[in-house]
Amino acid sequence: MKIAEIKAFLGRCFDPVELVGADDIEITSPAKIEEAAASQVTFVANEKYYRHIGSTGASLVIVGQKAPLEEAPAGTSFLRVADPYTAFVFILQHFSGKRRIAAPGIAASASVASSARFGKNVSVGENAVIGENCVIGDDTVIGPNTVLMDSVTVGSGCELYPLVTIYDGTVIGDRVTIHSGTVIGADGFGFAPQKDGSYIKIPQMGTVEIGDDVEIGANTTIDRATMGATVIEKGAKIDNLVQIAHNCRIGGDTVIASQAGISGSVKIGRRCLIGGQAGFAGHLELADRISVAAKAGISKSFMEPGQAIRGVPAQPMRDQLRQEAQVRGLGEMKSRLDALEARLLELQERLDG
Repeated sequence: MKIAEIKAFLGRCFDPVELVGADDIEITSPAKIEEAAASQVTFVANEKYYRHIGSTGASLVIVGQKAPLEEAPAGTSFLRVADPYTAFVFILQHFSGKRRIAAPGIAASASVASSARFGKNVSVGENAVIGENCVIGDDTVIGPNTVLMDSVTVGSGCELYPLVTIYDGTVIGDRVTIHSGTVIGADGFGFAPQKDGSYIKIPQMGTVEIGDDVEIGANTTIDRATMGATVIEKGAKIDNLVQIAHNCRIGGDTVIASQAGISGSVKIGRRCLIGGQAGFAGHLELADRISVAAKAGISKSFMEPGQAIRGVPAQPMRDQLRQEAQVRGLGEMKSRLDALEARLLELQERLDG
């Protein structure tokens, strides 16, 4: 793919796309700017990487409108766009190709219930299990050893990687990606304590609903509701090793990083950013566009949209940073108090003498 073709390709989404340098060089693959070589394309979106522009071996670099190019190597071309990060994502999509999850068609070793209904161009991998009354939409791929229990609905254009388990009654929208080891619809953690210290299991009679364009990473668990539904809204992105408990609602286009744990009946708004290892107590609510720092402990609701919270217990970032600064000064404060105490003791001894 020549630089001129990449310029035209990006021009479908960005205006303007400004070329600096030659446009007839063949580009064969993408690479990191520190490692890129001739015939490769890379990008710079963050100012702290500007220092690499002068030393990169790439033939093409995607940059922002204000990136300094004065020290660029001879023979390197540049495409200036408003959002180089997103532009490079489109380039990665072009070069990455499609991953093979399962061979086309229904594998001979797959177990498919007679009542299951398939759309067009569905693929089911080796040793997969499709339960009674399942419905699978057009162009969906079910990986090897994946299990769909009874009455699961999967939309069109979905990709379920090997060893995914979808419990009965789960509803999955269109263009959903679920990576290996993930379990959707297992029982919520509900037990009624008894006077003798034992517990009685609470039947988990609800379901899970996954909206369109959701991606769920590997070894993530999303529990079914006690009653009603646990809901992951359209466009949400969930990392590996995330636990989402019963009756939660995750807002559209919210992003949740690895090892976050969300207790039952939590409602998270749209376009929130949840950092890794953040922990939520149950029955809380976050407004839209809230950013939660990594390892934060959320013990109360935050209903003001757009704020950033961090710490344990979590609080608005400005307040938490101020408290951190005060904690860092405790050693100096103690030294000053010790000096004052010694001075007072000295004065007291003089008065007593």
